[in-house]
Amino acid sequence: MASLTGRQAEELHKSIIAYLEAHKLPDAAAALRTETQLGDDVLDAATTKKYETLLEKKWTSVVRLQKKIMDLESRNSALQSELDSLTPDSLSKRNKDPASWLPKAPPRYTLESHRGAINCIAFHPVFSSVATGSDDYTIKIWDWEVGELERTVKAHTRAVLDVDFGGPRGNILMASCSSDLTIKIWDPLGDYKNIRTLAGHDHSVSAVRFIPSTGNLLVSASRDHTLRIWDVNTGFCLQTLQGHTAWVRDVAPTYDGRYLVSTGDDMTARLWDISSSPRAESKATMIGHEHYNECCAVAPPTAYPHLAVLAGLKRPPPASSAAEFMATGSRDKTIKLWDARGICLRTLVGHDNWIRAIVFHPGGKYLLSVSDDKTLRCWDLSQEGKCVRVLPAHEQFISCLRWAPGIPKGPSIEESAALGTPTNGESNGTGTPNGKSAAAAAAAAADTQIRCLIATGSIDMTLKIFAN
Repeated sequence: MASLTGRQAEELHKSIIAYLEAHKLPDAAAALRTETQLGDDVLDAATTKKYETLLEKKWTSVVRLQKKIMDLESRNSALQSELDSLTPDSLSKRNKDPASWLPKAPPRYTLESHRGAINCIAFHPVFSSVATGSDDYTIKIWDWEVGELERTVKAHTRAVLDVDFGGPRGNILMASCSSDLTIKIWDPLGDYKNIRTLAGHDHSVSAVRFIPSTGNLLVSASRDHTLRIWDVNTGFCLQTLQGHTAWVRDVAPTYDGRYLVSTGDDMTARLWDISSSPRAESKATMIGHEHYNECCAVAPPTAYPHLAVLAGLKRPPPASSAAEFMATGSRDKTIKLWDARGICLRTLVGHDNWIRAIVFHPGGKYLLSVSDDKTLRCWDLSQEGKCVRVLPAHEQFISCLRWAPGIPKGPSIEESAALGTPTNGESNGTGTPNGKSAAAAAAAAADTQIRCLIATGSIDMTLKIFAN
């Protein structure tokens, strides 16, 4: 049994005496003073006050460390088991193909600090930061590399429902939206100072996304049945998109910023052309779900070869065409894959409860989903949407899922800004994206390295980071 040094033993005795006196156990404290010969000349009132909470702090630190040790042992065991099952050939290929990487248990980190359900996640495109919004009205910024909380942003007066990073070139901003009917813009480089509040929706704002290839546009979805497009620089609402007949719960822009997909409680999904002037147009309506729709996602061009087969096409559409395929997740426990005409290509069945969030794998081969059944599922699009992995990710309902943005192979955002070259294309000045930049946007989207990093959030108030 390890023994303490004389100094360590004295520190422990002082802590115990201070603890006993603070908890009104004077006889026990006096007896220990006598036994250890720590009189008032050594441990006076001021010193005792200093040691009052030390014992409790050390105790809670030990408990936290024990939990971390257990998590690390569990992760080590899983990795050892995986290592034992690998052949020399598969071992040499392991981790070399990000396009086929899928999350595995256990997560790299399980992060706790929120006091309410986590509703949303967003990764900073440059820094190792990830933001989460919660029912506790706050946004928390975490460092996903080291698994630590960086700061808490006191954000809204009601639940934070969505967060996103984006904005003008060379100046990444964060947007959040809430049940308090507002959207707020924050400056990450300015200690997350709130620089603008956008007001205009008549009910809870469920989703917010920066529109790529525009630099200054933001789209929001609301329970007031509308979508709104905002100018981040001025805070003005440029357009209100009407068409849904109930709560619009989610919206996803295409990588070139020309189209939006939205979905909600009217059980439909809608494809909008926001590059048309002077007003956005509804191009297709997807009908087929039997309950409220919770989420939607736009397929990246890397998924076109697999989805083209499901659509019966002889060859996949060109990568410069950004709104060819999409997916929706619903409370009817299914995921549906659609083409741009609004035709359902496949219905993915497997979840046992409401589907809360979906995301296409950047490599294009998979679709990932999370659900109130507490699982994360991976669907192989090259096998007609077969479920190839079920990961019990949380102890309670899983509310959100986000894949980290890819790493640009060309100049960094900061370098592009310094050179005066656009990283996200340009706006044509009318509040709509410039359609001529579609090919450039496709090339930029393709010229990124996949980051093997995803995060999930739950009503169990934990954020889990899965990484390679």
